Amino acid sequence: MEKLTRGGIYLVRLDPAKGAEIGKLRPVIVLTDQTLLNAEPPLVFVCPLSSRSDPAFAALHLALPARDGIYRPSFALAEHCRAISRSRILSERLGQATDEELANLVHRLTLMVGG
Repeated sequence: MEKLTRGGIYLVRLDPAKGAEIGKLRPVIVLTDQTLLNAEPPLVFVCPLSSRSDPAFAALHLALPARDGIYRPSFALAEHCRAISRSRILSERLGQATDEELANLVHRLTLMVGG
């Protein structure tokens, strides 16, 4: 598999999910810093994408247009970000988030944790 990139969009298997966790086979954006990714850590921090957004979470969801290997407009779900094992990543890179999109997503994470 190619080296992972920060902002890269990859297909992963998030099952098994527990409780309200998001699961299934779905694209995610890798949020781990590139310096750490270059060291090939066993875990990476990701943000799942979905084709649906609940209006109650609009402040935490980032709309993303279709691009490259992502064929439908999607939403990055900041409240579902988590660390996953690299072994869950099933595809080569499907697309790449822009620097502005990454900054907006990090801002939404800050809303969740304060700061």
